[in-house]
Amino acid sequence: APVAKVWNAITDVDQMRQWYFDLKEFRAEVGFEFEFLVEHEGNTYHHLCKVMEVVPQKKIAYTWRYKGEPGDSLVTFELSAEGDKTRLRLTHTGIETFPKTPAYARKNFETGWTQIIGAELKKFVESKENK
Repeated sequence: APVAKVWNAITDVDQMRQWYFDLKEFRAEVGFEFEFLVEHEGNTYHHLCKVMEVVPQKKIAYTWRYKGEPGDSLVTFELSAEGDKTRLRLTHTGIETFPKTPAYARKNFETGWTQIIGAELKKFVESKENK
């Protein structure tokens, strides 16, 4: 899918809700704070995030931490055009600052992001292309 479509999918709250998380609100503006809940294996994780950097159609980064838990991390989405397709690079740094429990193990984040970006986002933008 072209960069503009992918950018909209990762920054437009109505689109994000369809493949990402159930966000009440989101704006691609530096300083914008948002939160969401994720249920996983009987536990609820309250995510707190703050947009740190926005380069339209190219890059968005936000902090990612958990309410009531130590640690803070940064999630960065970087887009680059490859012909009529888009390469998306996702970087999640600071995972090691989270509690040393299995729930916050690096491999869990890798598995989660691979599913979210590699499957959910891909399927979402490709289904929009065919409409």
